[in-house]
Amino acid sequence: MNLSPQLGSTPSGPRIAVLGGGIGGLAAAAFLHRAGLHAIVFEQAPALGEVGAGLVVSPNAMRLIRRLGHLDSFLEEAVPLEVGWEFRRWENGEVLSAEQLTARCEDLYGERTYVAHRADLLRALTAAVPEEWLRLGKRCIDVTQHSAGAELKFDDGTVFSADVVIGADGVHSVVRGTIAQAEPPEYSGMCAYRAIVPAEAAPEFARCPAQTLWIGPDHHLVHYPISGGKAVNLVAFGPAGDFTEESWSTKATIEEFLAEFAGWDPRLTDLIRAGGTPGRWALLDRAPLKQWSHGRITLLGDAAHPMFPFFAQGAAQAIEDAAVLAQCLAADPDSPASALKAYEQLRIERTTKIQQLSHARKDINHLPDGPAQQERDAALAQGDPLVKNGWLYGYDAELRGKEAYAAIAPGPELD
Repeated sequence: MNLSPQLGSTPSGPRIAVLGGGIGGLAAAAFLHRAGLHAIVFEQAPALGEVGAGLVVSPNAMRLIRRLGHLDSFLEEAVPLEVGWEFRRWENGEVLSAEQLTARCEDLYGERTYVAHRADLLRALTAAVPEEWLRLGKRCIDVTQHSAGAELKFDDGTVFSADVVIGADGVHSVVRGTIAQAEPPEYSGMCAYRAIVPAEAAPEFARCPAQTLWIGPDHHLVHYPISGGKAVNLVAFGPAGDFTEESWSTKATIEEFLAEFAGWDPRLTDLIRAGGTPGRWALLDRAPLKQWSHGRITLLGDAAHPMFPFFAQGAAQAIEDAAVLAQCLAADPDSPASALKAYEQLRIERTTKIQQLSHARKDINHLPDGPAQQERDAALAQGDPLVKNGWLYGYDAELRGKEAYAAIAPGPELD
């Protein structure tokens, strides 16, 4: 069965297929809709459900999301941070550094920083996408490119013909194999634990509107409030040992989680106990790509640049990708290959830098006690990360894309 005719109520421009209904894929569809283009989003899950837990929405992402509208329900549940990147010492909770955000963040960058449940952001993005664009329960098994476009084959036997294919299908991307050598991601040697603590069971320090990082030998743990302050998101990182399963549905035991943080501040281990059965997954690693686009096929988000979560920019960079990609396709809809190449050139340097920084952060956070740790702690106390990271938070992907597009792809201008 060929699905090509079902493109939308008033199709115009290229037929665009988006593979993946996560944050990146839905953001791509939302920005394409805003740009006057039409797309179909294929998601293998039977529903757009509550996958994952908390995330940080920094100003560089928030300014783009705001332009899509549909923010009322999201802002009711998202928690604006008053303190970001609050570093604490592992054994006693001593505050090593705290990034004061109240008033300063909005003054510097025009937006606040929020923490939220992933599902709340997904709902806001879904509201910006026409319902008829969504195709759920569709698992793509093959992508074939030809001179006039591409064909997507699904495990239910259906086929979709498209002029443009956007692979927003995550670290295990099917689409990535059509652009880069199809090698499996490497295991990083680290794993993550995740839990959500009801606010009534969390101590006051964990309920504060702060993104707090406890750092120590070979481990670190992050917590912040979500869901309008009704819960505390908890995520921790440590050595994986022999564990290699990469799935957000995999569970550990509280005892396994506690064992990773034996000897740490008792307030932290009490917080872990309050979280119930934790999730556990291995962190995968991929080297940065030198090419994202080939002909009429491109990548976005984790499919293009999977990042360790230590810089809290995975979702933000997928949203930036989506905004710039929609701009490029709208500016040159009759030459999709040129538009996709321009998109790649506009995005690849920035995302590669953030990939590399997030990768390096693991070693910095996990230093054993000693001279290097003392030097790190002294540097944290003296720094002002909110100002230092202006290149990150102050970046307007749409504005910068518009400024650079003429030099990269002379012709139509971005709106």
